[in-house]
Amino acid sequence: MSTPVSSIRNLGPAFETACAKAGITSAEDLRELGADAAYAKLLSSGTQPHFIGYYVLVMGLQGRPWNDCKGAEKKALRVKFDALKAQHHDPVESDFERMMNLIGVRES
Repeated sequence: MSTPVSSIRNLGPAFETACAKAGITSAEDLRELGADAAYAKLLSSGTQPHFIGYYVLVMGLQGRPWNDCKGAEKKALRVKFDALKAQHHDPVESDFERMMNLIGVRES
């Protein structure tokens, strides 16, 4: 039996929907992937990068309140977030693909 992603501290229905779009369908899947691999999948599936969303995920997987991230820990997470964003998010391609999908253009 799988547990919903939203059962993890700090993570609600919107995050659960984004995870499902990225192929992460349970809290167990999310825990097994870990924060960095899961966030990379979210970015690759079209989730817009947001630093707070990333560290909320990290804190949630550690069972900590989202606002517990401070100081040097927060700075270190920012470095990891920036690296994930650079590697897994192409804003030009993402915006272009989104526009093409909206007007119904498909690759032949």
